[in-house]
Amino acid sequence: MKIIFFCGSAEPGNDGVGDYTRRLCGELIRLGHKTEIISLYDFHITLNISINQEVDGTNVLVHRIRAIPFSERLKIVQAILNNFQPDWISLQFVPYSFNPKGLPFWLPYFLIKLKGNYKWQIMFHELWLGIDIESSFTHKCIGKLQQFIIKKIISKIKPELINTQNQLYQFILKNNNINSTVLPICSNIPVVKTVREAKAFTQFVLFGTIHTGAPLKNFVDDLVKNKNKFIKPIKFVLIGSNGPELSNFTTVLDNYSICYDILGRQSENVISQVLIDSDYGISTTPYFQTEKSGIFAAYKEHQLNSICVSREWTPTKEYQFGSPIIKYEKNNLNLNPIRVEVKVFDLNYIGNQFIKSIS
Repeated sequence: MKIIFFCGSAEPGNDGVGDYTRRLCGELIRLGHKTEIISLYDFHITLNISINQEVDGTNVLVHRIRAIPFSERLKIVQAILNNFQPDWISLQFVPYSFNPKGLPFWLPYFLIKLKGNYKWQIMFHELWLGIDIESSFTHKCIGKLQQFIIKKIISKIKPELINTQNQLYQFILKNNNINSTVLPICSNIPVVKTVREAKAFTQFVLFGTIHTGAPLKNFVDDLVKNKNKFIKPIKFVLIGSNGPELSNFTTVLDNYSICYDILGRQSENVISQVLIDSDYGISTTPYFQTEKSGIFAAYKEHQLNSICVSREWTPTKEYQFGSPIIKYEKNNLNLNPIRVEVKVFDLNYIGNQFIKSIS
């Protein structure tokens, strides 16, 4: 089968959806299929380029297109499709991947202009803003526009299959008369190390972006109040692109003289080893959105106890959530592992499920 994937950016290590798509393509190639990627709005580059990107030992051909006028982009993409002749096009959708303000009004009209004998599949990694009670009026307004764009895309291209990677988004889509099936995500960090190194600390790892509003100061306050429960001193390891909130968090750690390392972007091998060597993984993704987090998937694949330290985020419609993660609450520190069984999906499973869903 021949499948071409559309995503926003394909800059390795800088775009979670791009990394996911690359790994999925690599696995599909190993399963005997032909795949390529087109990044339609790649703001990490200054020149359009087609390049092989290596992932898990497999080369994936990626066509990277920068933010250029509609007609130029259409011409380039159509030429790629004409050459590749895909059976399926898979749109890996995140609104902010295709427009910096999260409003890619151009996208549905672009997609419908593409010509060829293929079928469409959409994977919704994100939906629209305003699906939580706590969202601001501005976010609710933006969300209405994003919802309009999503429904316009669906009405224009009439996809044969719609997927999302968590049950909450499936629930929200269903409430908007959009049927979807869940295709769970796997970790973007394969387990490449197996030996746990002895550490002199109880190690907390925070991998990836620190989301705004995460009550990390309160969490550290409670850790310090309960430090007598730990046999070893506490240490934090910050790895990946942590974002602008990093300095605020390290200030808190400095105030308590808590040891920490800032490792920044690292290879998959280094990240995997850090996760294996840690005792707890910190996630700042909102609690009800845990299943969509690639960071959480990485923690679980590395058998880490995971703790959600996030801002309040409550779905506007009542949703039953079987918690797979410890939820931090101020003045109520609980580090006991959650007993809910959490399935960890490896890349081979995801690849086979993807092919099964479109066959």
